[in-house]
Parts: sequence; C-alpha cells; structure tokens
Amino acid sequence: MIVLTRRINDPGTHGETGSVTLDVDSRIKSRLRVTLDDGREAGLMLERGHLLRGGELLGDAEGTQLIRVLAAPEAVSTVRCADPHLLARAAYHLGNRHVPLQIEPGLLRFQHDHVLDDMLRGLGLTVEAEQAPFEPEAGAYQSASHNHSHGHSHGHAHDHPFVRLPAHS
Repeated sequence: MIVLTRRINDPGTHGETGSVTLDVDSRIKSRLRVTLDDGREAGLMLERGHLLRGGELLGDAEGTQLIRVLAAPEAVSTVRCADPHLLARAAYHLGNRHVPLQIEPGLLRFQHDHVLDDMLRGLGLTVEAEQAPFEPEAGAYQSASHNHSHGHSHGHAHDHPFVRLPAHS
C-alpha cells in the first residue's frame, strides 16, 4: 500500500503517478485509507489541521509517488447573487450557524441542507441544489474535525452562565 506523508509544493521533474478523488469530509482527515482513482490502495498520514484542496499534490516518503487530490462533486446548495449586501447577509446567517462555507465573488456554497435553503429563500435569495466540488473556507477546518462541541475554540465566546447549586448539609 502507498503511504502518502507529504504535501508537495514543487514537484520538480517528477510526473504525477495517480490521483485520488475525495469529498470534503475525507479531505479534512489527516489519517485515512483511500482508493486511488486507478484502483490502488493508499493511506494518508499527514500533519493534522489542514484541509486538502482540490489540485494539491501528495507524495510518499521515498519520493516515488506523486498523487493529485481532486475535489469530488457532492450534494451542495449554491446561492448566486449580484447584490453584495444580500450575499453578505446570507453569509452572516450561515456563519452564525457554524456552517462551513465556500465564498466566491457572487456565490456562496455549503453542504446541502434543506432547512438552510429555506432560511436563505426567506431572505429573498435563490438556492440551487446541485452536485459540485465543495471547497470551503479553511477557517472552519483549523482542527482536523468539524464536529461542533463546546470543547473547542473558534474565535468567539459562548455565553454559559454560571449556576450555583445549593450546598448539601
């Protein structure tokens, strides 16, 4: 099995030896067994806390393998809007819900969720459910997992009031 341990910034004269197509939930993991697009088995053993982007190159420790990461099409909701204020409002409401979000000029994209789609339609936006590669902003993926719990830090405070329980006598 091929073990991919390095991100390659400069492939030099080495040509690509394969590719792997992964959805965003797989691209946030640093340890993962994958099947390359040509059917070979490989393992990811990368440093933690980095979202793999479509187009990145990975290599093995020996320098014999150069594998291109491809972002797989997946179920997403896409909002296209020429009004920057309305698009900013949509981004605000999605961010307030800690939704990983792809932001491009005139476009917002997130993993498909009909409840969020309805919320955005309520703001006057058109939401299209489609299959497309999802490349969210890296800020939501500074740690290896994107599960939401209060045992993490993401740059803002939550209000957790202190409640004093009555003393037992």
